[in-house]
Formats: sequence, structure tokens, C-alpha cells
Amino acid sequence: MPAAADISGRARVIDGDTLQIGQTRIRLHGIDAPEASQTCLDTGGVAAACGLAATRAMQVLIGNDTVHCTPRDTDRYGRTVARCDVGGRDLGRDMVASGLAIAYRQYSMDYVPAEQSAQAKGLGVWAVQMQNPADFRAAKADQPAAPDGCAIKGNISGSGSIYHMPGQEHYGATRINTAKGERWFCSENEARAAGWRASRR
Repeated sequence: MPAAADISGRARVIDGDTLQIGQTRIRLHGIDAPEASQTCLDTGGVAAACGLAATRAMQVLIGNDTVHCTPRDTDRYGRTVARCDVGGRDLGRDMVASGLAIAYRQYSMDYVPAEQSAQAKGLGVWAVQMQNPADFRAAKADQPAAPDGCAIKGNISGSGSIYHMPGQEHYGATRINTAKGERWFCSENEARAAGWRASRR
């Protein structure tokens, strides 16, 4: 099959790893950014809008410049997967290097060195607790949405009332059943005040 033609033009930013040029929706190759609605927890245990920060970072990187994309593939949602640059700057690399996206190792190892550098410097998502975006998407698919800014899961089990924070081992697998008295919390202080204790992992 012939290679898909390159795509250039003014881009509309959908989120930290997705653009639209004309009628073409483009998923950046090799990176995964927090979803637009995704929150992380800062060092004080307060929810931070890391998905929104990634979206805004991409908007700043592009500005009003022309984006040039070289298609690599098409994903299962029909989006064009492409490497995109502005003025010769690789947008995917810039996002990962600034800590506002991670290397999507499942599909590419291109940006692992940039990720390791950002992690060592504690930039962006490496300065907070972030659930892997892929896990966030999987959990969102079969879990009612959390209230804005309230990403802590208050779970009730045989071990008692335990809260799980984004980035912890069991966060993705934890489901909230409000009929059982389980609930979302907006901060660790709120969870503790309600009688929940922190998950150890």
C-alpha cells in the first residue's frame, strides 16, 4: 500500500496528544498524555488538573504555527497516528521532555530517553501522582465519572474503609459502588475526616 500523504495546516488541539487538522483527527505517535478530564494528586494530596495542563501545553507549543504531520498508522478509532512537528520541533518529544506526556511504550520506544530525563528532573506529571492514562481510560469506560476535582476513591471491603489515590497500585481496579456507601473524595483530609484510611499500596 502506498504511504499516506503528509498532512499540514493549522491545528485544533483536542488534548495533550490529539490534534485535528481540517477534517483529520490525529493521534500523536509514541506518546500518551493525561486525558483532558484527568486529574492527578499534588504533593499535598489535592487534585490537580493535569489533563488540562497537558492540553494547554500543547496549545502553547503550537501557537498559531503550521503543524506538519507524517502519518505512521491508523488506530482502532479511525484516527491518523502521526509524528507531528512545528518548525522542525517534534511535538511528541517536546511534550514528553516537559513531563506533560509519557512514552507510549506499547507502540514505540522513541521517546523513552526524553521521558527518563523528565522523570529524573521531576517535571510535569513526575512531580505529582498520576494514574497511567491508559488505565484511566479503561477505568472510565466502566465507571461513572468522578465529580470534578474529586479523584480519590473511597472503597469499602473486608479490610474496612480505604481510600485509593491516582497512581497507587489498586486505583485502576477499584470501583465505586455508592449503594454500598462508597464514595469519591476531593482531598486526603476529607477522606480521613470521613473515617477512611489510606491504602498502603
